Amino acid sequence: MTYRDVLQNLVEKERAKSGAQAILLRVQSGDGRIDFAGSAGAALPGIRFPIASISKMFTAALILQLVDDRALDLDQTAQSVLPGIDLSDLHIAKGVAHGPELTIRQLLFQTSGLADYYEGGIANDLINNRDRGYDLDTVLAMAKARRPFAAPDTGRAHYSDTDFQLLGAVIEAVTGQPFGAVLRERICNPLGLSKTALFDDEDRDTGDVTLPVHHKALKLHVPKILSSMGPDGGIVSDMGDLMTFLRAHLSGRLFAPDHLPRLKDFRSMTFPLRYGGGLMRFKLPNWMTLWQGSPELIGHSVASASFAYRAPEHDVFLVGTYNQTDMPKRPFGLMMKVLKALEQGG
Repeated sequence: MTYRDVLQNLVEKERAKSGAQAILLRVQSGDGRIDFAGSAGAALPGIRFPIASISKMFTAALILQLVDDRALDLDQTAQSVLPGIDLSDLHIAKGVAHGPELTIRQLLFQTSGLADYYEGGIANDLINNRDRGYDLDTVLAMAKARRPFAAPDTGRAHYSDTDFQLLGAVIEAVTGQPFGAVLRERICNPLGLSKTALFDDEDRDTGDVTLPVHHKALKLHVPKILSSMGPDGGIVSDMGDLMTFLRAHLSGRLFAPDHLPRLKDFRSMTFPLRYGGGLMRFKLPNWMTLWQGSPELIGHSVASASFAYRAPEHDVFLVGTYNQTDMPKRPFGLMMKVLKALEQGG
């Protein structure tokens, strides 16, 4: 059997085992010898899908481009860029107001300690098919209504979509353009990403069908929520575009390459994930693998089980989706199986 046969069998078995409505998987080696695109269930490999929080990698790349342009400094406060938005009571921990002092770096590395607006109601609305739109004012109000995770820079990362909503506002303030336009101009057009856009921009793009997200067997129709996520989770793409972006991002082609090692300053988050600058790191400790070791994965994944990672030791890139909000952990098992199959010469 060829590696394509082995990987396609893996995808089909995983779809049957998981009960996902559809699974997409794209695998490439750094040298190009391996290039696989497969699917199982109600999807073809070329369909677009919501990449959800992988959008944060795009937002991070745009922030670094503005740093390279000297339009931003990572250590300046978000408040200094957003004078029209009052952040004074956004983050109060133990009686101390941290909002006005939050820096771009803290937002990028998720060390701000800000409450996650998404968990303040949007998550439940999404999985229950209750659609609603929202803007930055609503995001900040939802974040203020929740207790912060911690004071800034406590040594841990605390995953908060609020951080990246603020980074999106920073990008718009500095460029004077809507986030979607900046995305097209600075990332999509230079890389030739014809299937990638904000959910808002679909009708102005190719008009291609986007794979619907499911929660268990329920097909979700939440266009207002998806179009409100923007910089923290509102981008749609296909596997070809997402692979092109992942490779460009992790090779430092989108910004000065000396940023890349700094983005990998990972801090503990939700075990076993660690978070850096718009990047996640997944690696199981040896005690969980009977001391046989576990591949390191660097990239990003999401609650809807979309994923974009590189396995540095194997020099293999993996992107795809289950497009199910009830299966956020399943991609890691699939990626481990893919890498094992490739090791064994599949």
